[in-house]
Amino acid sequence: MRPRTEARIRERGITLPALPAPAKTVGNLVFLAGVISTGPEGVITGTAGLDRTVEEAYRAARACALTHLAILEGHLGSLEEIKGIVSVNGYVQAIPGFPDTPKVINGATDLFVEPLGESTRHVRAANGVSALPRNALVELQMTVEI
Repeated sequence: MRPRTEARIRERGITLPALPAPAKTVGNLVFLAGVISTGPEGVITGTAGLDRTVEEAYRAARACALTHLAILEGHLGSLEEIKGIVSVNGYVQAIPGFPDTPKVINGATDLFVEPLGESTRHVRAANGVSALPRNALVELQMTVEI
């Protein structure tokens, strides 16, 4: 386990948001429901390639990752319980043919690796979709090993 994970997150000025979605543990895996991109002002909305840039969508994916860390902290009692991230499925509301969904979902991947380390490298999907709940820009779903 990585000692001081919560301390490293706080040192980087990262604040975990309140818990909005459930998680379920089966054996040594935690399955997290999909969460949409939210920030202090509410849902981060828009369509990549239309009214949102890759950089804005990247930040929205990062916001989803923060929400998942908050859910895990509440569900597990401590982020120290995380052995690794198994998979991440990312969905980006985007125009047809939008080529940069992997760059967008890097917002989540980069956030996990920064404080949690290389054991959080994972398999993933980065999908462009025509619509997400509440017109969200990004939705993220993941599985974690404990």
